[in-house]
Amino acid sequence: MDKQRQQVKFTTKPAKAGGINSLKSTLKSIVQSQQPSTNIKSLLKANQDKGFDCPGCAWGDEKQGLVQFCENGAKAIAWESTTKTVGADFFAEHSVSSLRKQSDYWLEYQGRLAEPLRYNEAADQYQPISWKDAFALIAKHLNGLENVNQLELYTSGRASNEAAFIYQLFGRLYGTSNFPDCSNMCHEASGVALKESIGVGKGTVTLKDFSLADAIFVFGQNPGSNHPRMLNALRKAARNGCKIITFNNLKEVALERFASPQDPLELLTPKATNISHAYYTPKLGGDMAAVRGIVKALLAMDEHRQQTGSDSVFAEQFIRQHTSNLDEYIQQVTATSWQQICDQSGLSQAELEQVAKIWASSDKVICCWAMGITQHKHSVATIQEMTNLQLLGGHIGKPGAGLCPVRGHSNVQGNRTVGINEKPPQVFIERLASVVGAPVAGDHGHNVYHALKALLAKQSKIFISLGGNIAQAAPDSKRVYQALSNTELNVQIATKLNRSHLYTGGEALILPCLGRTEIDQQKSGAQYITVEDTFSMVHASQGNVAPVSTALKSEVAIIAGIANAVLGNDIIDWSELAADYKNIRQLISATLPEFNDYEQRLDHIGGFYLGNSAAEHRWLNQAGKALFSALPLPNEIIALDHLAMNKQQKQRLLTMQTLRSHDQYNTTIYGMNDRYRGISGGRNVVFVNAKDAKVQNLCDGDIVTIRSLWPDDIERKVENFKVHIYDIPQGNVAAYYPETNPLIPLDSVGDRSDTPTSKSIAVLLEKQVSQRII
Repeated sequence: MDKQRQQVKFTTKPAKAGGINSLKSTLKSIVQSQQPSTNIKSLLKANQDKGFDCPGCAWGDEKQGLVQFCENGAKAIAWESTTKTVGADFFAEHSVSSLRKQSDYWLEYQGRLAEPLRYNEAADQYQPISWKDAFALIAKHLNGLENVNQLELYTSGRASNEAAFIYQLFGRLYGTSNFPDCSNMCHEASGVALKESIGVGKGTVTLKDFSLADAIFVFGQNPGSNHPRMLNALRKAARNGCKIITFNNLKEVALERFASPQDPLELLTPKATNISHAYYTPKLGGDMAAVRGIVKALLAMDEHRQQTGSDSVFAEQFIRQHTSNLDEYIQQVTATSWQQICDQSGLSQAELEQVAKIWASSDKVICCWAMGITQHKHSVATIQEMTNLQLLGGHIGKPGAGLCPVRGHSNVQGNRTVGINEKPPQVFIERLASVVGAPVAGDHGHNVYHALKALLAKQSKIFISLGGNIAQAAPDSKRVYQALSNTELNVQIATKLNRSHLYTGGEALILPCLGRTEIDQQKSGAQYITVEDTFSMVHASQGNVAPVSTALKSEVAIIAGIANAVLGNDIIDWSELAADYKNIRQLISATLPEFNDYEQRLDHIGGFYLGNSAAEHRWLNQAGKALFSALPLPNEIIALDHLAMNKQQKQRLLTMQTLRSHDQYNTTIYGMNDRYRGISGGRNVVFVNAKDAKVQNLCDGDIVTIRSLWPDDIERKVENFKVHIYDIPQGNVAAYYPETNPLIPLDSVGDRSDTPTSKSIAVLLEKQVSQRII
């Protein structure tokens, strides 16, 4: 058995998140980076005015105060800023085949990619290639395609607005709309749901609204590990008397008690701030039913008020003026039984009625959510149900209230804003074509799901990745590895080695780029890039340390080099765009009216707000008003009739979610510990309810195989996982990704979003013959 898995230990969960342990972890990361003094200077520039934007999450900040970073942000910065490098010498010692056997942690720990590399199949190694020859090789392959749609242009959320804009401009001038993007695997459901219901696929709140709210409903997210800076906003709100109501499948300590490392008293003593006023643990996939129960309770409350002559609990004037389809929605709620609501949510009628009372007594309510909501089959419907709740209270556009999808990677929202969209709005295509003076592709292209299917079928032939690690981010890992192996050319623009580089296809290139912390020196001088946070704030980011290698290019320069080699400069002078990023921002401003006066508005501390049409009560959907969605609850979270199981298997069937540890960000693993869940020394852990463990004759520490079920002939399993009895609803289990991504069927996607159903996987636990590990 793998030595790493034998070292997994279970300890007691901490009584609070943050505090002195967060500070210790931050300092440890800085020291281990081998550049402690450099990284301390970098941290003081992180998320500051005239500094750089943290390469971690997309949470907003005020750009003021000495400390604007969190523990995980410090890890991200230290992880990227290291003196260790990976180049020709490294690959001379390691074949690609041997590297596939290494862990994801080991691969990225080897250091920064330091020079452009080309895969040599005969030697099974990457070897140096000049930038000129690399661009020429890409041009040869792209210009040799039979069909322009055989190209897939993938984007990670770490790319800047400038890089994302010229990336999509290059693709559209080439002739394709195939822009699979990391957002397709996380918040795609949010965009689809909100666009349909309120006319804009973004949140309607700003950071300031969190300090004004009377109540904040947190659904399906764990900010302690995934976006820790959010905890400061929640802490401030809680201390102001705001009631925070949490719905999350696991009891996460950061949503219970948080000690701000910036507060000396909470840092150095046991004191902490209680975050959640009430904390509920619904069953996986039961959040839509929970919200439906809140609304059903509110309807009963409103009926009672009407009978007694009291004011309605609902915002009647707002509803009359700004919404449609209310009657159909009320009929759907009325037809939904409490039995179905409680069975599906796992919460009682009394609990949901208590939440309804809190909502009704709160003038300003924010609903926020993350991937615990978006990665289900019925995610779009769930988000629209939350939108219904907010519409009933007139909370859209009210200060201190609204909808807040909490985005992941630092510029994942900005990428979509500036054109990374496989289904681009027609008005965007028309304006872009007018600005550049040439036709651009505007048809519907591939998202991640359809791109992977096309690569598996060998219908697409070239894959270019602007950052990210799709091999480990996408579901159904073995099939994703095969999809990459099917390519004629696999191009990876990256800062560090990862598993996506190891499935090479016919030919492969690794093109090393600058990190967010590094100085980006171009022909016109040092450049800054821009990003958009989860609150639609756009601000500048400029690195402050020397690049780890002189052979690195910026993402913008790499894309411009590819575009010039493939398309020439007859339509666009790509070298001029790379020489001065202001030229790119001029194109963005001319194409997207919300970016008018781009340069001047960036001079303001904190940047500028793009605005939100729904917050301004302009409803840009087909209805022309905010639309109540009248959808029934799903019949069941997992469609059992699609699964070929015997009676015993059905009794043992569990629903699994994948999640992050506290020692990782997205697919990047910083270490083997999960401090907030009491896990150390490894990651092959499955969290199991005590009653489920008893039924299946499992004890804490037993070793199991996890097998997922899907109606095809593919066996999906992972082995040597250690059982940990945990506070999780009966019938549900949880485990870390990317280790459990092999269990998620590629074809198991959300309705209307194609997002992988990573939070609702049908699994069986099979006790292994080997004895449990103590």
